[in-house]
Amino acid sequence: MVVFPNAKINLGLRVTAKRQDGYHELDTVFMPIPLKDILEVITRHGVEDSDFSFSQTGLPIPGELNSNLCFKAYKLLKKDHPDLPSIKVHLHKIIPMGAGMGGGSSDGAFMLKLLNEKFNLQLDQSTLKQYALQLGSDCPFFIDNTPCSATGRGEILEPISLDLKGKNLVLVCPGIHVSTAQAFANINLSPEATSSKEIVKMPIEEWKALLINDFEETVFASHPQLKIIKDELYEMGAEYAAMSGSGSTVFGIFHNEVPAKQWPEHYHVFVEKI
Repeated sequence: MVVFPNAKINLGLRVTAKRQDGYHELDTVFMPIPLKDILEVITRHGVEDSDFSFSQTGLPIPGELNSNLCFKAYKLLKKDHPDLPSIKVHLHKIIPMGAGMGGGSSDGAFMLKLLNEKFNLQLDQSTLKQYALQLGSDCPFFIDNTPCSATGRGEILEPISLDLKGKNLVLVCPGIHVSTAQAFANINLSPEATSSKEIVKMPIEEWKALLINDFEETVFASHPQLKIIKDELYEMGAEYAAMSGSGSTVFGIFHNEVPAKQWPEHYHVFVEKI
């Protein structure tokens, strides 16, 4: 069985408070985008050495197998459904890792959905989201996989109406590693920020002044190349441009066709029709 885990972008990202549990209160809008990985699972028969076999192509995935969210998703379900058979998993990685697009989270969430369907576990959406939350704060979003307002630490989701169909999306990932921990450590809180879900109801022409990613201030100071990319997207004619999450992907939304531009060879650049 093959599925196609897609990426997401953040439209606005305000950090409104520091919580007693060490997390932060967030306010953002998650929007699924067409950029996708490819995930295949087949049943393994007559295998005794391991219940999970994993192979991977495309962009490299750092870390050991036990930190892979596809593996964690399988183990979560296996704990409660011990009859879950041994499987062989292949992931072709297209979404850059650590780029603020939720690629790993999407892989984990889609693995839960795939196993539920393939092996008829009969888990409803609510239960799948509970499992997904154990994988990561933004994993539950990929269960429903529709535009959502996200609050709390990103796990409180409210579907919203957001129609950007027909617009063009440019994603520029320069391969810069942004430390999420450092980004949060230097963040300036925005307790009075207007909700992102209210701003995205406005015409997109108004987003530039109002729809803010709080991480840009500190991340751009440490990585000025990201600010340059954002400025270049606006110079190309983007209606709205911003960094996604805590970086390092910067995206631009265009009403018309995207003009040609020569980006540095080591950048990952994707042009998608929304």
